[in-house]
Amino acid sequence: MAEAVSPITRQVTKETQGFWTPPLEYRLDDVEDCLIYDRDGVPVPFKKLYQDRKTVIIFVRNFLCYSCKEYVEDLSKIPRDALEHADIRLVVIGQSAHRHIEPFCSLTSYPHQIYVDPERIIYQKLGMKREEEYTESAHRSPHVKSGIFMGQLKSIWRAMTSPAFDFQGDMHQQGGAVIAGPGPRVHFAHFDANHLDHMPIAWLLQLAGVHQTVDFGNKPKIVHV
Repeated sequence: MAEAVSPITRQVTKETQGFWTPPLEYRLDDVEDCLIYDRDGVPVPFKKLYQDRKTVIIFVRNFLCYSCKEYVEDLSKIPRDALEHADIRLVVIGQSAHRHIEPFCSLTSYPHQIYVDPERIIYQKLGMKREEEYTESAHRSPHVKSGIFMGQLKSIWRAMTSPAFDFQGDMHQQGGAVIAGPGPRVHFAHFDANHLDHMPIAWLLQLAGVHQTVDFGNKPKIVHV
């Protein structure tokens, strides 16, 4: 049975974050020319995402992962005007072939920018984990509603019923979140320790400078703060 999850509206504080913040010299120079691909397979330099404005970049594990699916479903609840008002770009990056982007967006109703890094070059150069770790510092994602057993069954069923049967990415690769730009400066980064260790979206929005938070209940709405 899915676990009840309360809407996420709390403020970010030093006591509640508990996430890694990169040193000021941490930059994206090593990955800026790496190519990512849009839903049509058109290559785009990674730096194009954050050259002109601050960007929240979400790296997901794989498109079959049930926890990533449910996380992106909550990302889809962020209204465009909330991002535009703060001049913030939101981007999801997966590590499957580009042909899986369109079905994943249809499944999650995700309306914002999305690309893939099929060779996981950026994942590797940024140092994202490839195996899961369960430690006291890892945080259980408040955006995942399914239990592990049912979630894994859903992932297997989606793999079996997919027109192109594959795992849509490396099953061991973990994801993360980066706030960067304008330019290569990194303002914040969190690398997931396991498939449930997502950065809470409300915290990401606050750290990026979005002055509206979203109620991630069943009915999306803007909560003015």
